[in-house]
Amino acid sequence: MTKEIILTGITTTGTPHLGNYVGAIKPAIAASKNANVTPFYFLADYHALIKCQEPDRVRRSSLEIAATWLALGLDTSNAVFYRQSDVPEIMELMWMLTCVASKGLMNRAHAYKAASAENEQSGESDLDKGINMGLFAYPILMAADILMFNAHKVPVGKDQIQHIEMARDIAGRFNHIYGEHFVLPEAVIDEHGATLSGMDGRKMSKSYNNTIPLFEPEKKLKKLINKIQTNSLEPGQAKDPETCTLFSIYKAFASADEVSEIRQRYAEGIAWGEMKSVLFEHINEHITPARERYEALLQAPEHIEQQLQEGALKARAVSIPFMKELRKAVGISRISL
Repeated sequence: MTKEIILTGITTTGTPHLGNYVGAIKPAIAASKNANVTPFYFLADYHALIKCQEPDRVRRSSLEIAATWLALGLDTSNAVFYRQSDVPEIMELMWMLTCVASKGLMNRAHAYKAASAENEQSGESDLDKGINMGLFAYPILMAADILMFNAHKVPVGKDQIQHIEMARDIAGRFNHIYGEHFVLPEAVIDEHGATLSGMDGRKMSKSYNNTIPLFEPEKKLKKLINKIQTNSLEPGQAKDPETCTLFSIYKAFASADEVSEIRQRYAEGIAWGEMKSVLFEHINEHITPARERYEALLQAPEHIEQQLQEGALKARAVSIPFMKELRKAVGISRISL
């Protein structure tokens, strides 16, 4: 029986935070242990160049993200864990796909339209001012990431559904011209997936500068949790857990019984200081073992690199023969009698 292929990319532009862990990393780690699927997880370092032109930041982020996934127990015996830039066939495929992708399709990409609209709102006569071709062609690179390994399922947030639809469109166009080579991927949306609130109550995001790094040292973690915004209700006054950032983070790490108990304490008027202490203790206890492994991995970058190189070998065992097939399909081959 052919295993279903699942693929996920992680852009190397920042330090993993609690929201990343709950929304993407934790379910992906669980999937890596599922013997019935073949998961492909990659560090999307070429994608990082679209918005980040700080080489040290990209390098550091690659190290931190890889160390995070390994520290949390990624099963690399089942999952293919690699760096995008270690599989050059992906970039070659991107060019092949670029040659069949419609410019009109790219014009409709959300990121490009948003950047153009921002220029228009600011009174710019050139709606493309400041927009690089990386941003414009981003959906084609994402399509190449997916189609290179003929992924069946791609777990994404709702804001990324359009990119999967574009990958399907581009794959269908290529198949129509050159014959059936690509599986049409499907977006997988976890409707019950947790989205954590950040320190200011908005969605936890690097864009809002409101994140709590996953493996922050104890003292810094406690300090950040103490800075989480709350309302002015006094101790003893009943509080609504559903509108509280502290509660939203707590329930992402707690069992059903623990959540029920804290919900009752909200009804009884738990003090904000006390709740922040409860949250800190709970998260710290939860992540301490992985934090220790993470710190050890940061001190052993050669081990991380070895894991990525082994993953790249497994990835290229797929990409090299497939690219040979695709080159032949498009007419790029050695001249022979």
